[in-house]
Parts: sequence; structure tokens; C-alpha cells
Amino acid sequence: MRDLGEILSEINAKIKASCDKSLRKFEDVEIIAVTKTHGPEVVEEAWSNGLRIIGENKVQEAAWKKPMCASGPDWHLIGHLQRNKVRPALDLFSFFHSVDSIELIDRIQKIADEVGARPGILLEVNMSGERSKSGLRPQDVQNAVERALESSNITLEGFMTMAPFVPENKIEETRPVFAGLRELRDKMESQFGISLPRLSMGMTNDYTIAVEEGATWLRLGTALFGERPKVKLSRAVDAGDAGESGEGGGMYDRVLD
Repeated sequence: MRDLGEILSEINAKIKASCDKSLRKFEDVEIIAVTKTHGPEVVEEAWSNGLRIIGENKVQEAAWKKPMCASGPDWHLIGHLQRNKVRPALDLFSFFHSVDSIELIDRIQKIADEVGARPGILLEVNMSGERSKSGLRPQDVQNAVERALESSNITLEGFMTMAPFVPENKIEETRPVFAGLRELRDKMESQFGISLPRLSMGMTNDYTIAVEEGATWLRLGTALFGERPKVKLSRAVDAGDAGESGEGGGMYDRVLD
């Protein structure tokens, strides 16, 4: 395995080139180190190489991993958040990237008020229109913004999206997705008279295009740490309030992929 510092230098050089191409400041783009299925030692490696945000896809994985890690990194949930996982998620994460419904906004607000949390959120938008992807439809974003702005415990800071996966020789096909999210953000800022500075978009295969189109947070895992290992989890996690959402929780014992 190559040294992470060397890998990070190469990635940063590509980010800078994309920033220069689009007349942006390199300092306005930050990498989120996605440590899905990697152990605590990878979190430590990321931190020691200057990466300050750890991204996890699953509440239950962070529940066993985070206590084994040194304090310091800011932990963000970048994967889908079920409503019955909001309570444990608020104990683990300061930021949620994938808020995809008004119902979830209401749930986060309710539990945050109960526990005294003040999380930051992004609204996930399905800009590609793929049925396999979650996220708000662009035409539903205005109502979700209105609801988020009504909350006293939630800070809406922007939007998140995922582009369709395409071969490297067709990477330009992702550009309209990223440009569309930036344009939607600009429209919402103008319409509501607010600042929405965060755009979480761009992953290992398409982050250079995302930077050119305005990404401020890049969710990088494989680019930094190589292919993800398969990890068996066997931890009791308090999913909390399962009855209200109708979704189960509790013991997880399966291979993540």
C-alpha cells in the first residue's frame, strides 16, 4: 500500500488544477475521508495526514468505530439516515449530508431538541433522476428548505448529490449533475436571501469535475485508502424509537459492502 501522504499530495494536485481551471481557491475545497469498512487505524492515519473530517455511511459502523478512535476528527454521516437511527446518529455525528425528506427534517429537529444537539445538515438532491438513488427531486427542494429554515436546532448549510457512475472516458457526462446542483443552490440562496456555502459532491471517480463545478466537500474513500475491505460487525447498537418509524434496529451481524 502506498503512503497516504504521497497519495494525498497527488489528489491535492488534481484538486488544485481543477480549481485553477475554474478560477476557484484551493482552500475552498475540503476532503472528507470516507473510512467505510476500514478500521480505527485508518482514521488515525487520515488525521495524521491533515484530514480533519471523517465520513461514515452507516450509524452502526460508526457506533463501534468512533469510540476506538482518538478525539479530534469531525464525524459526518454521508450515507442514508433512517428516521429510527436519528437518536444514536446525533450522539455520533455533527453533520448529516443525506437529509432527503421533510419527514426526516422534522425527526432530526424533534430529537435534536430533546437532546440539546445542533447538527448541520445538507439536503440530498437526486439531480440525475435515477430511481436507484435516494434524494429529493429538484422541484421539492424549495419546500424542504423552508422547513429546515423553520428549525431552531438545525443549520442548513447546502446540498449533496451523487452523479451516475460512468467509465473514466465518459466522465464529462457527470458535469450536468454537478452544475445543476450548484445552479439550484444559487437559486435557493437568491430566493431565500441566505447563504448555503456547502456543496457535497464528487467521489473517487469524478471529483475533478465536481471541483470545477463548485464542490466544497469531496467524499473520497477508495482514492485515499484503496479498495474497501469486508468487515464483519457484531455489535449491539441502540437504534432507538424503532416503533415510530416501523423500522427495526438493534443487533447487527453481517458483512458490509
